[in-house]
Amino acid sequence: MTIEHAKSMRDTIDYFKTQGEVLVAKEEVDPIYEISGILKHFEEGPVILFENIKGYPGVRNVGNIFARKQRMADIFGVDDPKDLKFRCVDAIKNPVPPNEVTRAPCQEVVITKDIDVMATIPIIKHSEVDAGRILGGGNTLVCGEYFKNGSHLSFNRMRFRGKDYSSISLNLSSHLEWLVLEKRGGKIPMTINIGTPPAVLMTAGGGMVHAIIPAGSDELGIAGGIQGAPVDVVKAKTVDAYSIANSEWVIEGYVDTKQTVWESDECETLGDNVPIFFPEYTGYLGRARKTYKFQVTAITHRKDPIFYTPLAHSFDGDHMCEPIRAACFYEICERIVPGFVIDVNMLHSMKSWAGLILQVHKRRKRDEGYQRNLITAVFGCSPGLRVVVAVDEDIDIYNAEDVMWAITTRFDPGRDLIRPGEGRGLDNFPIEKGGAVAESVFEGGIGFDATVPMSLRWRFKQAKHPTDLVNLEKWFSAEEIASGKATQCEYAKLIAERAC
Repeated sequence: MTIEHAKSMRDTIDYFKTQGEVLVAKEEVDPIYEISGILKHFEEGPVILFENIKGYPGVRNVGNIFARKQRMADIFGVDDPKDLKFRCVDAIKNPVPPNEVTRAPCQEVVITKDIDVMATIPIIKHSEVDAGRILGGGNTLVCGEYFKNGSHLSFNRMRFRGKDYSSISLNLSSHLEWLVLEKRGGKIPMTINIGTPPAVLMTAGGGMVHAIIPAGSDELGIAGGIQGAPVDVVKAKTVDAYSIANSEWVIEGYVDTKQTVWESDECETLGDNVPIFFPEYTGYLGRARKTYKFQVTAITHRKDPIFYTPLAHSFDGDHMCEPIRAACFYEICERIVPGFVIDVNMLHSMKSWAGLILQVHKRRKRDEGYQRNLITAVFGCSPGLRVVVAVDEDIDIYNAEDVMWAITTRFDPGRDLIRPGEGRGLDNFPIEKGGAVAESVFEGGIGFDATVPMSLRWRFKQAKHPTDLVNLEKWFSAEEIASGKATQCEYAKLIAERAC
């Protein structure tokens, strides 16, 4: 099913205006601190559209696109947000290849001379202690011979310390890191696309589960499958690469694998992973380091461009990254033990990259133990994963208190704790940086088998309170019932519904 308003970010914004989901800021706003501060005030709130950006006439900014899960589902015509991951599973299995066009909105304006990225694009400064204004929301696109004839999408933080060049950070074990190692000594042409269609953003944010999306995959095709129509691409103006046609901005250029640069002035003095860089998805301040240089060859954009940077540690950022990763984990489990895992979820507090809950259905005694195999398997397939919990089908994996109840009452620390052996991690959490050098970093993952053993199910029988035998209207008015239930938290509503 093709959803027209999902094919570009601005169409998505216009659609949500009709739904009353957009809050417009007409007064001048500073990209330094003010935009991020306002967005943080409205976590899990409306889309925020800034129409007057200080120092950038004619340019708008938008945030909170993915801040609410129901809004994400609405983008793609999915009724229940829980089902969006299954839309992604189908897209991974049935990608819709991109469509090449010769004229594109993203190339209405082309700048190839006197390039000054910071003076042209309103890159924000997230916090007062940041090393500078950091581009965190651009989608890196590499295609063709540079990616085994597939297409690669990702987020890579960038700091423009020069008018026409920046650092570009590579995550450990990422496709882009593999690509740089493969092409070491050469130049890799690519584009940085800003304000891309929602499905492109989701695909870029949910990568690095390479067992399901290996190098050479058509990641643009996966995005096309999610939105139900091909993603339009256009040849870049100055490098052998493609741009996403419906982007708001595109920075064309190449990674020079012979050149490295420091991400900040302070880093150049103090060394890797010591000075503060900017807020990361972990909820802690990331640290600056030395990385590869991205040389800009052109900037292209729409005539009235909209800038978009999701805050890394936010509902917007977490929700964006979750569906594809959840789809990959579900597919890993389905391939290993078909039909055993019913659903998967990543609670916001667990972070979209670091935690996972598996909801399993033990169909017979011989199924006992599969949950432990799967816990170990998903750890091996995702270096950034830190906590995995397996629970039974009677647990609401979208309710943190219910998951904690399962751990408290069904987990035996002497038997059910699963600790994979030492291995390589992403080195993103502060606790992982204990070693003096990168090679000494230990990634600590831990699994909880919080399922009821098949042979002991009789011990875990729950009481059933007679809620179905009482009619509250015999004792209370409709207004009194509504008032009495109005103060219930989500967990209280859940256990009231279960009558347990």
